[in-house]
Amino acid sequence: MRTKKLMLKTFSQLKMPLTPSMSRHRPLMNVFDKVPVVHRDAFVAPSASITGDVHVGHGSSIWYGCVLRGDVNNISIGSGTNIQDNTLVHVAKSNLSGKVLPTIIGDNVTVGHSAVLQGCTVEDEAFIGMGATLLDGVYIEKHAMVAAGALVRQNTRIPYGEVWGGNPARFLRKLTEDEMAFFSQSALNYSNLAQAHAAENEKELDATEFEKVVRKKFARGDGEHDSVPNLSDDVLLDKSSKAS
Repeated sequence: MRTKKLMLKTFSQLKMPLTPSMSRHRPLMNVFDKVPVVHRDAFVAPSASITGDVHVGHGSSIWYGCVLRGDVNNISIGSGTNIQDNTLVHVAKSNLSGKVLPTIIGDNVTVGHSAVLQGCTVEDEAFIGMGATLLDGVYIEKHAMVAAGALVRQNTRIPYGEVWGGNPARFLRKLTEDEMAFFSQSALNYSNLAQAHAAENEKELDATEFEKVVRKKFARGDGEHDSVPNLSDDVLLDKSSKAS
């Protein structure tokens, strides 16, 4: 109640009208006649934004702060792929070359934090480093890698098993077999981590608040225990119901 009164006071001071559209974040949103399609086993963080003609496959994860905007063309993301925090994925309806460019990302791809992908194609088990930018018409082949911070210019094709980096991006070296194998493992690690985040996001608020209280109690060393217990969802919900 106190928070609500404070918010009303703040809006009043700013002379801003309170409307239903304000502060209304929706992780999934239609635009025009385009509807996002997300597999039920994919994880979409609550602060992510997926808009329009976007398809996200089985076991993929769209992390916090990501924007996938399929308004003027389509975005397709395969299975087991992770799009990490604050990444932007967009498309191209037209450009100087006259090409219509969707963004296609294959299976078991890792896209690092704060990358930008625009009207490009990334094949299976490729690796896009943090802060990399892929422009219109870029094509990344399977098991290729774009180094962190690289700028890949329009219509560049990065072949299988190569590392490109720099601004503009250029060939650096060949990947080893162990490095290419790691790309699949990296994608699997993120898929498993996403399940833990999904489970936490699905908890009811009462259970989450109760868990905080219990953990704080044990962290202070109250009672005969000196460590924080492993609280399962079943235990938390049972305790929460008894407390109420």
